[in-house]
Amino acid sequence: MNQQLADLHQMWRIRILEETILQLRLAGDVVGSVHLENGQEAVAVGACRMLRRPDAVFSTYRGHGWALARGVPPEKILAELLYRQTGVNGGRGGSAHFSAPEYGFYGENSIVGAGAPIAVGAALAARFDGSGRVALTVFGDGAMNQGGVTEAMNLAAALDLPVVFVCENNKYSELTPINDMVRNPDLSARAHALGIPAVRLDGNDPAQVAAAVGLAITTAEHGRGPTFIEAFTRRITGHYIGDAQTYRPAGELEADEKDEPLARLRHLPGFDEAERRARAEIAAATERALAAPLTDPSTAREHLYV
Repeated sequence: MNQQLADLHQMWRIRILEETILQLRLAGDVVGSVHLENGQEAVAVGACRMLRRPDAVFSTYRGHGWALARGVPPEKILAELLYRQTGVNGGRGGSAHFSAPEYGFYGENSIVGAGAPIAVGAALAARFDGSGRVALTVFGDGAMNQGGVTEAMNLAAALDLPVVFVCENNKYSELTPINDMVRNPDLSARAHALGIPAVRLDGNDPAQVAAAVGLAITTAEHGRGPTFIEAFTRRITGHYIGDAQTYRPAGELEADEKDEPLARLRHLPGFDEAERRARAEIAAATERALAAPLTDPSTAREHLYV
């Protein structure tokens, strides 16, 4: 029960952070493209509670919740999206490009699937730098059709690198059902073909995700190479803010909303208290972020070169 309540609180923090980002985007305080992960919180929460300090996470552009679950303070995330000097990258990264290596969050990436080869590079570096790092890369089902993902998986397998490949399969590759794009919807079969152990699981259950990631880390630690995890989940918002979702069959969204991670735990004593605590935390973080000074445009050329 204690672990369930801890997971519930973390998922509420992510959900309310995303709701706040949506409100700020609609108000014009956040500009540009923003992608929310409402309904997919359990994957990040389950995975990140199994990661150790040196481990590295490489997320997609739908990565606010992964950063929060990895320990990045909400105020720093919000300030980054609001282009404030107190943002995790000084207000330069925005919604889809911020990173926080000091928290083990090595950033989002707007190129579909591009985190996978970078994670393999981080895992290869761990072989020489003595860090003991395991690299976890997360991507959507659509990224499985990107050549870079297959190449990354193959290299990790060939060199027995410590990588955990997590596919958040929400059954939509942006706006297109994955079943319309592939003959075999069992994406874990591609990992098996490369000699990578793979597991398919309920991505709306943080306990299942945690168990699989924990085993994958142990596998990596013992030099037995990568693991592939296909976590089935649902996105209960549009692909992007403003997506009308007209491509969804009638009744699908309503069914998904009844089975999303927070809805499943509504019966838990402490459900309302977890929400209250999370709302108070995110509200205070938002107030502080909005009060911080905007990033000085004259510094735009800083941090471009080493």
